[in-house]
Amino acid sequence: MARGRALRAASVGVAEHGSSAVLVTVGPGGELLDRRRIELIDRGLPTHPHHHEGSWAVGRYLNTPGARALSLADVVALVERVRASAASGARESLEVLAAAVPVPIAGIALRVCPRLPPTTEERIADNRAQTFADSVMYREALAVAAEARGWSVYWYERDRVFRDAAAALGREDVEAVLSAMGRSIGPPWQAKHKLAAAAALMATGRPAQGPERNQRQRTRSAPGPDGRRGPRR
Repeated sequence: MARGRALRAASVGVAEHGSSAVLVTVGPGGELLDRRRIELIDRGLPTHPHHHEGSWAVGRYLNTPGARALSLADVVALVERVRASAASGARESLEVLAAAVPVPIAGIALRVCPRLPPTTEERIADNRAQTFADSVMYREALAVAAEARGWSVYWYERDRVFRDAAAALGREDVEAVLSAMGRSIGPPWQAKHKLAAAAALMATGRPAQGPERNQRQRTRSAPGPDGRRGPRR
């Protein structure tokens, strides 16, 4: 039953950039159904609170133009405001997308998340972690929102997603398919749109998963709320 549902359903691929993301939705036959850009957080909130404001709080970029002195506690509270806004934005964006697409959506593909330290304070203090903690926060918001809708969540590796998409279609190369998609919908059709489309095509070739297995996959492939698990990139 689950496999049959997947064959009749659409998949969404995501290419995120900061607090915005490109979503490309393909149908069960690999046809392009929707392309859109979404913004996950409310206007006026910082897009990279771990990286920017967090760096000011620990003094890393305090001497750069526009920097201001902030306490670590204030930045942690700010991160939580951004996280809550992203969660709300993800729920609303996926709801609007689901209503716009003519077939049910069964899955969403997101870029795999690297491991993070367990707390916001540690992520800010860690030179490596603070550079991508914001991106992880936005991917996680979309994953949680998708799981709440009963969608399967797939995690793709950027350096192999095009090969995985080609394999899902039974082809050696997926570039011709992606180019045809771009011609069918018109500009803009940039690298990020191709990446999202490839991720969506990859997801169409994966077995459908129920919410319980989605949660297990998310725990393995990306850090959960405590940031403890997930493959290193």
